Amino acid sequence: SHFEMLRLGLVLGIYANEKEEGPPQFTDAGDAFDRCVSGKLRELLSISGPLLKKGKTRIFHGLHQDFPSVVVVGLGKKSIGVSDQENWDEGKENIRAAVSVGCRQVQDLEIPCVEVDPCGDAQAAAEGAILGLYEYDEFKKRKKPVVTPQLHGSDGKEAWQKGTIYGEGQNLARHLMEAPANYITPIKFAELVEQKLKAAHSGVKIHIRSKSWIEEQQMGAFLSVAKGSEEPPVFLEIHYSGSANTNDPPLVLVGKGVTFDSGGISLKPSSGMDAMRADMGGAATVCSAIVTAATLNLPLNIIVLAPLCENMPSGRANKPGDVVRAKNGKTIQVDNTDAEGRLLLADALCYAHNFNARAIVNAATLTGAMDIALGSAATGVFTNSSWLWTHLYEASILTGDRVWRMPLFEHYTKQVTDCPLADLSNVGKYSRAGGACTAAAFLKEFVTISHWAHLDIAGVMSNKDEVPYLRKGMAGRPTRTLVEFATRLSQDNQSA
Repeated sequence: SHFEMLRLGLVLGIYANEKEEGPPQFTDAGDAFDRCVSGKLRELLSISGPLLKKGKTRIFHGLHQDFPSVVVVGLGKKSIGVSDQENWDEGKENIRAAVSVGCRQVQDLEIPCVEVDPCGDAQAAAEGAILGLYEYDEFKKRKKPVVTPQLHGSDGKEAWQKGTIYGEGQNLARHLMEAPANYITPIKFAELVEQKLKAAHSGVKIHIRSKSWIEEQQMGAFLSVAKGSEEPPVFLEIHYSGSANTNDPPLVLVGKGVTFDSGGISLKPSSGMDAMRADMGGAATVCSAIVTAATLNLPLNIIVLAPLCENMPSGRANKPGDVVRAKNGKTIQVDNTDAEGRLLLADALCYAHNFNARAIVNAATLTGAMDIALGSAATGVFTNSSWLWTHLYEASILTGDRVWRMPLFEHYTKQVTDCPLADLSNVGKYSRAGGACTAAAFLKEFVTISHWAHLDIAGVMSNKDEVPYLRKGMAGRPTRTLVEFATRLSQDNQSA
């Protein structure tokens, strides 16, 4: 109906007072709107309850003919900025959280379009809106109403656009991770990413490598994991040439792509095993990052490598104690078939050294131990390069999707190289102690480049309610941090 067409929601921000008393402080857009309705908004706010705390909302109906519903959201204190304690920009996080809850209120009212106050940071506001409204409902008859967020006013158009692209990038990773493993098989994953890349940028080269290519490359560790499943493995290779010079050394991103991880013969317990459809989170986040980089036309060469397979128990599967040979010739004793991610990454990291990389960054839902260590607060970063660490860390402060540095000590290397039958064991000899660190030490045995970082994202794989602007489900983290990191790299002319 005509009425439907015109229904618009509006989300406006309001700051907490520095001092307890006095009138609340609106954003510029809030002030303008209040003037437009002759001070009615301020009046209604003061009589409708206490001052709005950060992340809390209040809805007003019938204030303005264009906006039948107005949601006022609390932004917390004005101009707080970066917190040394929290390692993120608190102002940006407050905007993301407030806008997301405001947009969800509009969605509950079944209003098809919402205008969003940029709140002084249009990029953060757009991210809050796009991330906050996302929900995976592909297979549900009853879907939440679709709400399209747009910028209110004309302040910060470009920043809003950028925030929208960042948010949609993370949502792509969430989609890939959340989707059932019978829909996102290795080949389906590759085809879906290919489709997204073609839509994003014409100049991207995509190679979907089959099992025979993987065999030619002598990726014996990767193949040993894949062979337990009826689903054939795929090695996805993507080249984005955004740099003015195609020969500029690329950033190489490597992602673990286990589309379902049963654990193999070292079978996982069945409770919660369905979440292992997201064990390709590393591949999902790096592929989403390159799609986003291409959409933004970043002036940087990027290569993505994603070994994709399932880890399943069968008469052909890896058995505990089997010895396999990685691409660089090192032999590995597979003591636990559920420590399979490092086997895929070993071969992919060897292959990553073929591209004269400026840096190699790999991401993987690698260890339960990482989740035990940091939970969902931050991604663990193991790196041999302080230069890389600084870029990742500074990027994460802006995105609010945090990283924390973890050790790559020789102490851990000894625990994986002391092995009865082969050069390396795929689990540390004191098995459970420092499991995230021994996994990283194992990967380091396949790295010779001086700028490498390994992101263990097992702890940030899913969200319950910890990140307020993400609904419950697979989180797609840290996609925005990877994109921001790539952006920073494109602006940094030193190689180190």
